[in-house]
Amino acid sequence: MEKELPLQYLISFDKYLRAYDRMAVEGSAFEQEKARRILEAQAPFPELREGFSEVDKLDTHKEVLQFILQDAFSAVLSENEIKALTFPYKNILFSPSARLKAILDNAGEGFVPDLRNREEGFDYIMACTVILNFYYGYQFDFSRPYFFEIPDSEGVVRHYRIMYNADFLELIPTGTAVDITPEDVDELLERPEDIEFWKTKIPPRSFIVKGFAIANMFDVTNDQSISTIKSKLISSDKRGSDRFMKDLQDTFRSFFRQKDIQVGFITYNAKRDRLERVHGKGIESFILKGLDAEDCSQAFCDGSYEKLIQDQGYFVVPDMDKYKAVSESHPFYAGLYEQGIRSAIFAPIAEGGEMLGVLEVVSGVPNALNGVNATKLDDVMPYIVSAVQRSKIEEENLIDAIIQHECTTVHDSVLWRFQEEARRFIIDQLEGREPGFREISFDQVYPLYGQTDIKESSTARNEAIQRDLMIQLSGIRNVLSEALDLENLPVFEELIFRVDRYVREVGEVLHTNTEQLVFNFIQEEINPVFQHLKGRGGVLQTAVEAYEAGIDPTTQAYYDHRRNYDESIMRINKTMTSLLDHRQQDAQQMFPHYFERYKTDGVEHNMYIGSSIASEREFDPLYLNNLRLWQLQVVCEMENAHYNLKRDLAVPLDVASLILVHNTQLSIRFRMDEKRFDVDGTYNARYEVIKKRIDKSYIKGTSERLTQPGKLAIVYAQKSDELEYLRYIAFLRTKGYFTSNVEIVELEGLQGVTGLKAIRAEILYSKEGEEEPEKEFYNYNDLMKTLED
Repeated sequence: MEKELPLQYLISFDKYLRAYDRMAVEGSAFEQEKARRILEAQAPFPELREGFSEVDKLDTHKEVLQFILQDAFSAVLSENEIKALTFPYKNILFSPSARLKAILDNAGEGFVPDLRNREEGFDYIMACTVILNFYYGYQFDFSRPYFFEIPDSEGVVRHYRIMYNADFLELIPTGTAVDITPEDVDELLERPEDIEFWKTKIPPRSFIVKGFAIANMFDVTNDQSISTIKSKLISSDKRGSDRFMKDLQDTFRSFFRQKDIQVGFITYNAKRDRLERVHGKGIESFILKGLDAEDCSQAFCDGSYEKLIQDQGYFVVPDMDKYKAVSESHPFYAGLYEQGIRSAIFAPIAEGGEMLGVLEVVSGVPNALNGVNATKLDDVMPYIVSAVQRSKIEEENLIDAIIQHECTTVHDSVLWRFQEEARRFIIDQLEGREPGFREISFDQVYPLYGQTDIKESSTARNEAIQRDLMIQLSGIRNVLSEALDLENLPVFEELIFRVDRYVREVGEVLHTNTEQLVFNFIQEEINPVFQHLKGRGGVLQTAVEAYEAGIDPTTQAYYDHRRNYDESIMRINKTMTSLLDHRQQDAQQMFPHYFERYKTDGVEHNMYIGSSIASEREFDPLYLNNLRLWQLQVVCEMENAHYNLKRDLAVPLDVASLILVHNTQLSIRFRMDEKRFDVDGTYNARYEVIKKRIDKSYIKGTSERLTQPGKLAIVYAQKSDELEYLRYIAFLRTKGYFTSNVEIVELEGLQGVTGLKAIRAEILYSKEGEEEPEKEFYNYNDLMKTLED
């Protein structure tokens, strides 16, 4: 079906022949003779000048046309040029050059090339712009490339760009043509996609295009393949697309001009020096042969590893038979050979020295891929590298999102394991399985636990609440007393009575619900009365406003002593956690381990160390000993940091520190419901019980609490632990961390736990800002006296 256009075609060679008319008069003797022969050959066929619309008449006049078109279609260049006689926006290719004819013959019998880049209505708009330019005299850029896609004898699609020579065309308006004003042009430019509107200004078949055009074609398969590869690689959802790999492989076949081409990808894990499968629809790896991952030492031979991974250069196998004969026993070549691969190019995907993966291009034909055509990849590798980098970033973002959703933030030391599980989660999604984030565990790890607890924090808090409530209730009573003096109403007496009762209750014992009861009483019964009193003006308004000036707008209560308490707690916690976090960075450099700390009334921290956490390093008990020594030092430093802060605190609270030693390996598991790690198994649960109860324990046979300000308590169960920590304390005493006052005590049995002992070592404190050797050290009692001075 013919497309509707503003043009109707009249095939004519008149404008072309007019050039010979001039040549017959004005040319050289040779040119005049040649022109006369061509004009004499055309003379018996006047319709070649007058024009005709029937395309089949081209074949009728084929013999004479070949003669008169000999200059336009040189026989000398026919084997090289790709050209034919044609008409704009038509697929007609008449009088093709020898090379074009061979290309069409190779495409197969009955093949008819079709112009690409022809969206619905596009040809109409393009034809209109030609008319506006060449007939009406406007200047518009109407150029847009047209392409033919023609398969070769191997079935590989090749791309040919068409450049039109329109020297022999004329535009002739018909009776339906209308005048075009500048205003009309402005409207057309404002409505570039409104084809029906364009038809009102330049109606269908309103112009005759008389003559013919010459289509010159150029093979741009490489450029087009590179552009297509780029487009495919920057597309979204590549892994989930059913057509991505198929289309990409077709493009590589055009790029290498080889029908028997396959493409694969693998990623490189630098941490583990291994190759890993890229999970996605249709994405394969010929090196991995269906495996999800394989160490490079197993996957590569020495030569391929050195060339690809170390040198990051192309590794080419042009003839697999020869390579297999030399290295028959190596699985790298044997595995490729078994898959029918007879030549291959393996290209490193790397950026800035960082190896990201490998592009695999393979063929079943020997020498089809070789060191010469491998250089063609130089043009596409930058796009592949960019795509892989972008995919890596997208995957990392997706992994982080999954971890954040499933697990919240996790510590860097175990992040690798969560990333592995997140990748498996993504793979399950890509392969159509129901994804689920499984529980993560680490076996055979040693635990370390410590706490620096704020002593008597509950008592200090209750005292702060009591003082604030007493002050607020006293202020309320003063206002009510003034109101009663001015107006002797029984309601004021009743409110004063209830205020006095709350004062007695708060002053005696602060029960759990007392604060809330007082707050409700003030909000519901006192505040409405005070608003009434303010409205009366005078001394009562002044009294209420004086009371309200002391009320915190956030808490709606008197908040002075509690503010001092809260700020003191906050400063203590902030100081200790800041030091602990900073020192943890050093500890991670010694040997990677899991670490978590959390604030309560003080700071607690958990650490787990073992080979299952630091999978890339070999664990030795030496690292456990080192971390235990580090923990002792840091807890002492936290104590010092607190006591240098204490003089500046509004509420001078004390702290006491404790370390729990557990010399048996255990397992920890990430609890998905609680979003945290916990010990795994019934036997290991005993450790958690001890952690929760140990700071409340007493020295056996006494009423003395284990944890005391100025002393570090180290709780243990085995004699070997005792000897180990006594060695550490002796060493740290020489460094100024402890005094010589060290005691060993037995603990009263806890519920379900007996047989625990503890070392209590007196901590040395130093004044902040003093440097060696003038630095002075103090025990706890000395320090307290110094702080009081």
